[in-house]
Amino acid sequence: MGSTGELTRYTWEEVKKRCTREERWLVINRKVYDITRFINIHPGGSRVISHYSGQDATEAFTAFHIDQEMVKKRMCCLLIGELAPGEPSAEPGKDAAMVEDFRTLRTTVEQMGLFRPSKLFFFGVLLHIILLDVLAYATLYYGGTSFIPLLVTALLLGTVQAQAGWLQHDFGHLSVFSRSSWNHLVHKFVIGQLKGAPASWWNHLHFQHHAKPNCFRKDPDINMHPLLFALGKKLSVELGMKKKKYMPYNHQHKYFFLIGPPALIPVYFQWYIFYFAIQRKQWLDLAWMISFYVRFGLCYIPFLGVSGTIAMFMLVRFIESNWFVWVTQMNHIPMNIDYDQNKEWLSTQLQATCNVDQSLFNDWFSGHLNFQIEHHLFPTMPRHNYWKAAPLVHSLCKKYGIEYQSKPLFTAFADIVHSLKESGELWLDAYLHK
Repeated sequence: MGSTGELTRYTWEEVKKRCTREERWLVINRKVYDITRFINIHPGGSRVISHYSGQDATEAFTAFHIDQEMVKKRMCCLLIGELAPGEPSAEPGKDAAMVEDFRTLRTTVEQMGLFRPSKLFFFGVLLHIILLDVLAYATLYYGGTSFIPLLVTALLLGTVQAQAGWLQHDFGHLSVFSRSSWNHLVHKFVIGQLKGAPASWWNHLHFQHHAKPNCFRKDPDINMHPLLFALGKKLSVELGMKKKKYMPYNHQHKYFFLIGPPALIPVYFQWYIFYFAIQRKQWLDLAWMISFYVRFGLCYIPFLGVSGTIAMFMLVRFIESNWFVWVTQMNHIPMNIDYDQNKEWLSTQLQATCNVDQSLFNDWFSGHLNFQIEHHLFPTMPRHNYWKAAPLVHSLCKKYGIEYQSKPLFTAFADIVHSLKESGELWLDAYLHK
């Protein structure tokens, strides 16, 4: 506060400088907040809020919080000032008209009721997961342990894991209940008891991805660059020019089939989730996780023995991993991957995201993440309403000349491989000739 009790006035240039370890500021609705110490206790994790240091976080704040007034009250102690009257509301370098039009679109979809969830829909999703889980057990119970019943059981359990993954995603994004606490509670049950993973781990990684999608060093989903893959045209050329070679990237579109879809969950995630929960002392999450493994063992050890149950479990993880990787990467890997350019929320999400054509199967198979564009623009929107928002989003993109991509499912899968091949070739050319 100034000497008169008024808020101190700042310029965008002053805010922009506060993006160091020693001092971090951000702007929300023209108000300036000092988050330097707050990042360590931020409920969404320290990194996701730090990614907006020195920037306007208005759209991200609006997108991630379902009770914004309550959150703003709790942030009063962080408020240090506001933008000076002569400063524009839109951050310099951003299209002010686009920013305003997107905020108008946000208001429109809110007024249309597209953020109101259907409890019956989500109950139906949970019920079909439980029924598939019961059917998997019944297959061994009544069918015996010959090859066909074992295979059917593995496929059913793999489907359970994939579909439970989409459901925990709904609760993690606070899109089922109007109260955050209820979403968090059920999220722990679904991801912990139904999948054997910690909710805190998912929150830590996934919100960063949404805040800065396909932004190198800010989006953990592209952390496989450059250790395993060369991603994106610009980053691949940069890697080649620096003469760095951690893998034979010109063959990455081939070895992707070995270390990508089959291996992510059973080889990497499966051990890392335990390390994460223990290292961060997330004991409640760990308890939920253990309850899943105890239940799995009690169900299948009597039929398969210990070694057979472990083999079944790894086969289920293998099926889930392939399903998960192809679905989650089809929307992002073929898109623009770069350093954070601090663009408008609409531009940032559309450059990094594409859709897959709607069908009943695609909706079910991907957990409605075939509407990835709408999901990224409005992450707390219940997934059953994405299709209603899509025409409005498409119209706004058309107005500003932003490409709105939607493609068939298998084209989206193929584009992952094509993009890996292209970026690998760009790396090789830069490595040899630049």
